Amino acid sequence: MSQADLTRQRLVRAALELFTAQGYHVTTTPLIAKKAGVAEGTIYRHFASKQHLLNELYRAAARWGRRLVKEADALNVGPREKLAELGRSLVAGASREPAVARLFLIQRHGDLLDDESRKLARDFSLDLEALVAQAKAEGSVKPGAADIWAAVWLSVVTLAIDRVSARDWPQTHAGVKLAFAGAWDAIAAPPPAAPSGQADGGSGGQ
Repeated sequence: MSQADLTRQRLVRAALELFTAQGYHVTTTPLIAKKAGVAEGTIYRHFASKQHLLNELYRAAARWGRRLVKEADALNVGPREKLAELGRSLVAGASREPAVARLFLIQRHGDLLDDESRKLARDFSLDLEALVAQAKAEGSVKPGAADIWAAVWLSVVTLAIDRVSARDWPQTHAGVKLAFAGAWDAIAAPPPAAPSGQADGGSGGQ
């Protein structure tokens, strides 16, 4: 790896940690340069601006998220198990690389994201919706729009991702398993009603 590549890696790591610890707007380019151990001007040999740097980081995080969805979808299991595996993979990633998980799934960036970053975010959402649609097609998810149920599922799982990435919970915390169960319960179709006459054991009249 060249010296330029190593310098770029240091800048990426420094910016990722600063953006997720104290926020994009508070993080200045002198702070990034200082943390990376380079001169401020070095940033502009690798990135056009601080916003460009944020988008590079975001796109890498979004590609990570999409890869996990694709890996879960490729498993030879049912849709519920695919979603469970995706949840476990997201939490495991949050434990290994908390800043990546927080940048993509916890923080909101609004107008700072460029068109390419927004497209990757949409692609991740569509990939997740496809998993939920599989479960809906087999009748295990409530009727309604798959994009809504995908957002509900991810919102609950994100509670665990937030705690794990903040180092409040270890990956094995009981709350993680509870969040997975809650995420599924929030979108799961109710069990079919028992046929008439069986709810009381089918005893009928005397």
